[in-house]
Amino acid sequence: MKRTCALLGLLLWSLSAFPIDKSGTVVYINGAKYYIHTVQPGETLYGLSKAYEVGEKVIVENNPSAASGLRAGENLRIPFVQAVAVRPALSERKLRKTFRTHEVTKGETLYAISRRYEIPIQTIVADNPSLDPIHLRLGEQILIRRKDEGSEDEAGTREQWEEYRRSLNSVAEEGFAYHMVHPGETFYSLSHRFGISEEELGRLNGGLRAADLKAGAIIKVPAAPDGQAAVSRPDTLAGEGQSQGQGMEPPYTPPAQVHFRAFSPGETLRCALLLPLDAGHAANANYLEFYQGFLLGLQDAKTRYGCSVDLTLYNTARSSERVAQIVASPEFEGTQLIVGPVYEETLYPAVRYGEEHAVPVVSPLAHLERMQSPVLFQMASDPADKYVKAEELVASRRVTFICSESTDKEFEREILTLLGDRPHTRHTYRYEHPSVIARHGRNYVSPSDLTPLLENDDDNLFVILSDSEVEVDRILAALASADRSLTARGRTAPRFTVLGNARWNRYANIDRTMLFQDRVVFLSTYHAKRDSETIRTFDSEYIRAFGALPTLYAYRGYDAAMIFVPGMFNDIQYGMEGRTYTPLQTAYRFEQTPGGNRVNRNWMRVDYNADFTITIQ
Repeated sequence: MKRTCALLGLLLWSLSAFPIDKSGTVVYINGAKYYIHTVQPGETLYGLSKAYEVGEKVIVENNPSAASGLRAGENLRIPFVQAVAVRPALSERKLRKTFRTHEVTKGETLYAISRRYEIPIQTIVADNPSLDPIHLRLGEQILIRRKDEGSEDEAGTREQWEEYRRSLNSVAEEGFAYHMVHPGETFYSLSHRFGISEEELGRLNGGLRAADLKAGAIIKVPAAPDGQAAVSRPDTLAGEGQSQGQGMEPPYTPPAQVHFRAFSPGETLRCALLLPLDAGHAANANYLEFYQGFLLGLQDAKTRYGCSVDLTLYNTARSSERVAQIVASPEFEGTQLIVGPVYEETLYPAVRYGEEHAVPVVSPLAHLERMQSPVLFQMASDPADKYVKAEELVASRRVTFICSESTDKEFEREILTLLGDRPHTRHTYRYEHPSVIARHGRNYVSPSDLTPLLENDDDNLFVILSDSEVEVDRILAALASADRSLTARGRTAPRFTVLGNARWNRYANIDRTMLFQDRVVFLSTYHAKRDSETIRTFDSEYIRAFGALPTLYAYRGYDAAMIFVPGMFNDIQYGMEGRTYTPLQTAYRFEQTPGGNRVNRNWMRVDYNADFTITIQ
């Protein structure tokens, strides 16, 4: 008996001593964190339980096939157990110096964050142990290691993201797989592809909504009939060269071109307005205001141009399935102009109808990233044209980047693209409290003092690259202070302009008088200046009709009606190209992209002048 026990003990010791390398592959599945371990010859449940510090029963519960024995080469998911020894916590100062903090925005993916900072996905995951890579939470704070920014190219990011998807699929639950969303795919097209409803697809992915679906996201879907994981095309995530047919119902191919017919003056135009007036029983006031502005546009189109219009309003409830039902209904038959839906993910059924019947489809608000069709008109300005109107700003000016501790890299890339080969210099701003400056004495030049930047006879253009609201406000104030100081000393007034970042419009605490004192120039997709006669007239009509002051949604609704309703009786036969439309204050100029949408190429330039006036170009 003793001999038997000794042999058994020796056997257990030999099994436990068999070297097992702990996997470095960690994934999140249904909110829980797991190692993915590939079984090697000779490994046992006992050995794995010791290596990963979990019970054998737990391993079997997560991998039912392991109950009948392990097979070399199979992948197991083993619950992640945090090691006791963790790296020491960094001080607040060291943390800020080592990392920047990124706050997750609506619908943002880890792939997109990796590309924004050009940093490896693996680095982000390693620095954020509690991060679920495919289920980012709105407002979640993610650490971005500063020294690794700019170290990863797009191909590397794609490969790492694809590898993560493959890891998930290697241990996916039976009957399911993980699919990487590529440009052109929508909730509508994916639900049809995988044979489930949009609601089921949302539930399968933790309540994901159609509006939050982005190219580069990894989502859970039913497995293909052969049991294999869905095929992804990571090489297409950049969205270049995509046709609308991708991600939709094959083998459909959109037409290369569509020829529209101009209506005769005596005809009545049948127009459909597709708006998400409510979604999930919650009314959306913005789209009611868009509708009201559209009605005023129809009224003016009739008065000024004699247009006769039969308008039908449809509530899309922000659902592709609902849009598909609308366009297939008998009531919709014979529609000749479609305005909406406003969200890209719900556009496909309307676009398909437009292509089949040579009917224009107007997207009034969204910048379309995936959908391409010759029937589509995009009223939102194309980001690629953002700096066309800023060319003269850099043509003959001394350009200086004003940097601080944190930089808006996206804005910096935009400006570098604008500059091309033109020279520029950099200046680092650092805030010092006035009491600290006073202690240094009269001859001390503080890093907070921007006077040296203005002590030249050139026309200066300053580009503030900080992404901190506090720093932007301080830099604008420092420039205004330096300007006043030099002028008070009898010097020639400095000549300078600041090219503003559109994101500043979201800042609540910037001193707006600084925008005038620093001659800030913004580039905007839309502008409506309430003290202009045109806007005052519209505001009066809107208040009289609806008892409230209009918003930008009402202005855009009016613009849509006043451009496209008269256009259907004239310019539509030329695809609305070749002229500029200015219904209120914002101007629109449509050009067709090769084989694709007709896009508004115009941006508004808004100049804040030193005499406290605003000029619109």
